[in-house]
Amino acid sequence: MVFALALAVGIATQPLAQDIRSPILTIDNDRLYKESAFGKRVFQKIETRNRAVSEENRRLEAILEADERALTKQRSSLDPENFRILADAFDARVDDIRREREAEGIAFGTVLDDNRARFFSVAVPVLEEIMIETNAAVILEQRSVFVSSNAIDITQTAIERIDAQLGDGTTEPESVSYTHLTLP
Repeated sequence: MVFALALAVGIATQPLAQDIRSPILTIDNDRLYKESAFGKRVFQKIETRNRAVSEENRRLEAILEADERALTKQRSSLDPENFRILADAFDARVDDIRREREAEGIAFGTVLDDNRARFFSVAVPVLEEIMIETNAAVILEQRSVFVSSNAIDITQTAIERIDAQLGDGTTEPESVSYTHLTLP
């Protein structure tokens, strides 16, 4: 508990990398997430999952192509009614696989969205601390600002502070209260 308090105090009192005194700050939300330890872990898991899904898709495609060739070869030796039954069963199997793959994609997208939301639920208090330290009134997304000085960009400072508090999200520090930030 004492360590957690010391960590929280240490994070709260870390000076900004640059001395900013501006009522307006900017941040790159995508960079904040992607370059944080947590975001890097999530994107590594996405890459690993995408490779596995691609391999599974190729495996299923090869099986279905072989089954389709076998069914096509049987066509001339089967009466139309029996062929139609086999063809309908094959089509149903293809449709089932397609629905399963789509459902898996939707479920994984939901997990990614949930993790991003949870990350930002931890990030917001850190950003609020930076606002208080700099006497800023607002933090704007960089892409919505037409022209600005890089001096008001707090993205790197925020990444460093969030990493210090959250790490990659695989462990839950005592100083942070959030639900588990994990990917299946």
